[in-house]
Amino acid sequence: MKAGWLVLAMFIAPAWALPAPALSISDLKALPVVERTPYDEAANAKADVDAAFARARKSHKRVLIDMGGNWCGDCIVLANLMQLPEMKRFLAAHFEIVTVDVGRFDKNLDIPARFGVADKLKSGGVPSIIIAEPDGKMVNKTDLSALEDARHMSPQAIAAWLAQWAK
Repeated sequence: MKAGWLVLAMFIAPAWALPAPALSISDLKALPVVERTPYDEAANAKADVDAAFARARKSHKRVLIDMGGNWCGDCIVLANLMQLPEMKRFLAAHFEIVTVDVGRFDKNLDIPARFGVADKLKSGGVPSIIIAEPDGKMVNKTDLSALEDARHMSPQAIAAWLAQWAK
């Protein structure tokens, strides 16, 4: 159901949305697995998020906060898709990216709480993505967990969802 909604959302994406990069794969079965533990369980998430916002204020890019856990298959799919060269270039050009390990919804919940979405994180699942302006204003409050079923989506649909938030 979510994948169908996502396709619809791509057609009604904001007029300012950038086109997604054309991916070198059309099926997730072809996705190379280069990242098995995308979330640093020992990281200081608060410091990492603060650093991403500091970089964003200088670069004038949005911040993309990828929240998930190393136990989550959908999180691993998303992390590996983001490592595709064409996707990595696109994301680096438009976002300051930070990953946050939320454990099993028992760790670093102060990060989504900053944006008033801690409850949505718990009810929506992971991966959950926060897109925020350099000043800290979240721009995707109603779309936090759109990629929680990443392993059943097409790679291009995932890329399109991420691209709609680029500017």
